[in-house]
Amino acid sequence: MPLTNQEQKRYNRHIILHDIRIQGQEKIKETSILVVGAGGLGSPILYYLTAAGVGHIGIMDDDVVSESNLQRQILYDTTHVGTPKVTVATTKLKQLNPFTRITPYFTRLSLDNALEIISKYDIVMDATDNLHARYLINDACVKLGKPFVYGSICEFCGQVSVFNYQNGPTYRDLFEYNDEIENFSQPLGVIGALPGIVGSLQANEAIKIILEKTGVLSGKLLTIDILNNTYLTFAIRKKGREEESLFK
Repeated sequence: MPLTNQEQKRYNRHIILHDIRIQGQEKIKETSILVVGAGGLGSPILYYLTAAGVGHIGIMDDDVVSESNLQRQILYDTTHVGTPKVTVATTKLKQLNPFTRITPYFTRLSLDNALEIISKYDIVMDATDNLHARYLINDACVKLGKPFVYGSICEFCGQVSVFNYQNGPTYRDLFEYNDEIENFSQPLGVIGALPGIVGSLQANEAIKIILEKTGVLSGKLLTIDILNNTYLTFAIRKKGREEESLFK
């Protein structure tokens, strides 16, 4: 999909990169991405993917802005408390980049809607804080043949990986499912800057997937500790758990 003259000006700092050029920016424009979660991780993911010129972004979240979100969820301010996050995010992202089409889903990802919604997108971003949701994302992506970019945060530590990419490992290869996950729900503390770091890394992985670059975090788990400034990468091996699924 050719870029307009205005788009070429807007994305100039991408286009002059040897690894992107106009052809790469056109690929970014042609891509659709679903972001599941519009909170701490979702905020930087949405900002940077929209600014990067992704052609179509879906936002899925069933929550409203609360005052405790404002310490780390940079899409929102005090005036937004009580408003659905997808409503605020849609308005702000359209203002940021009118060339990106935004589709809001004011709902929670579930067995009933996951396959239908995810099937409409090329890449899925995990910006959830819910273990069960990650298995839903994983299993839907495996069934539909979609890659998904995983991120998680807790206190001063974060993780990033890419699953189901080019026949690589899935989320179940890293974390085996158990029934207790269904009932796990506990608010965890997190330093405010951490979602920005991890979410930005996730957005960067999505761009690398679009551009088919080497070094995508498939088969690898990046762990970061910003209290001690450590960044470590571990290998993830396939364990043949593709047949295990919430979708029978």
